Amino acid sequence: MDGVAHVPLASGCVPLLGHAPALMRDPLSFVASLPAQGELVRLRLGPQSVVMVCDPDLLRYVLVHDEVFDKGGPLFERLRDVLGNGLGTCPYSLHRRQRRLCRPAFDGERFPAYAAVMADLTDEIVDSWRDGRIIDVPAELTTLTARIALATMFSASLPASLTREMLRDLDDIMTGLIRQVITPVPLARVPTPSARRYWRAREHLRASVEAIIAARRHDGNGHDDLLGSLMAAHDPGTSPLDGQVLSDEELADQVVTFFVTGADPVSSTISFALALLAHAPEVERRLHEEVDRVRAEGPLTLERLPSLELAGRVIAETLRLYPPGWLFTRTLTADSEIGAARLPAGTMIAYSPYLIHRRPDLFEAPDAFRPDRWRNPHLPRNAYLPFGAGARRCIGEHFARTEAVLTLAGITTRWRLAPLTDRPLRCKLSTTLRPAGLRMRLVERS
Repeated sequence: MDGVAHVPLASGCVPLLGHAPALMRDPLSFVASLPAQGELVRLRLGPQSVVMVCDPDLLRYVLVHDEVFDKGGPLFERLRDVLGNGLGTCPYSLHRRQRRLCRPAFDGERFPAYAAVMADLTDEIVDSWRDGRIIDVPAELTTLTARIALATMFSASLPASLTREMLRDLDDIMTGLIRQVITPVPLARVPTPSARRYWRAREHLRASVEAIIAARRHDGNGHDDLLGSLMAAHDPGTSPLDGQVLSDEELADQVVTFFVTGADPVSSTISFALALLAHAPEVERRLHEEVDRVRAEGPLTLERLPSLELAGRVIAETLRLYPPGWLFTRTLTADSEIGAARLPAGTMIAYSPYLIHRRPDLFEAPDAFRPDRWRNPHLPRNAYLPFGAGARRCIGEHFARTEAVLTLAGITTRWRLAPLTDRPLRCKLSTTLRPAGLRMRLVERS
């Protein structure tokens, strides 16, 4: 078939509004229903046509050929407002050089220090909790993961006031960003109170990061942290005129990217994991046995990560059920064939890890929380992609997995989090998938 119009139209399309009502009413159920309608299906969002890729092999093709299926669409345009041309949002033309320069910051030799920060800050927060207290789990954990992001990026302690300001900026940005994404561009510019908070937070966070970078340039000392690694990175593959190092603007883009994407998705994953464990008592019991055994050997360090096998499987299964990045878009830069369709340049492509992870032909009992399915996984190829695939696979995957496992272990060594209700877990859709209204009671373990 030739052209977007020849891709089968998904059911549920209504005049003028297209599939927007279905997406707004129950987006996760809607996208999970699409594979039954074809490997490619067409969605209408007002006048815009979007081709959703529902087949894992075709999706692999899209993700690997990022020179043709480039980052683009309303989500990425709004994200660029915050992140600039950081590694997660920059176009193909900038990506390879940036990735080479950022790679040393995520080398294995740095991870013992990163892991120590993760474990220490987790211990600090769980020591402040009190038995019987009810907490807003995502909010509590976002504060923790944001502090971890700041501590690993800036080894020198930031003033407490600046840390509080940056945490507040992050909260205002994440609250306002989804409104910016779903609001038509002319309306998004209306200076409502929430829009003003979003713009102010975006500008203040950027100014804070630029001031930190300027201070580093001024003191001239090397720092053994993520920012220090980025500032020292040298790209032998470019000429001096092309720029062998990251400029201050590029550094600010990367730091804001790692702060925003390093805090919100990881906190969501740990929050979902704690909620799932609360309704899986046998898995929770076994996890407590594991963390007690490992913790009896000493503090949680990177060296003890392999012993936290069940904790690792819990995180892997949580990422399958609730991948933080649940929906993405790409834009075709040239006419291209995908499956049986030939699509013109400019076509918007959408894909959803949530959709792929919930396919019953790829995962047995796809809606069930079964961490032990990861003991000896024999998964169909391309069936699991919480961190993407291809050259744009998340550079911070190892960092995020390490943080999630160590933080989960640190929390469950000391605490059980008890649900307040038997109601099913609900999701809040933002730029990431988050638990909605997840409040739990702290129960101290002996």
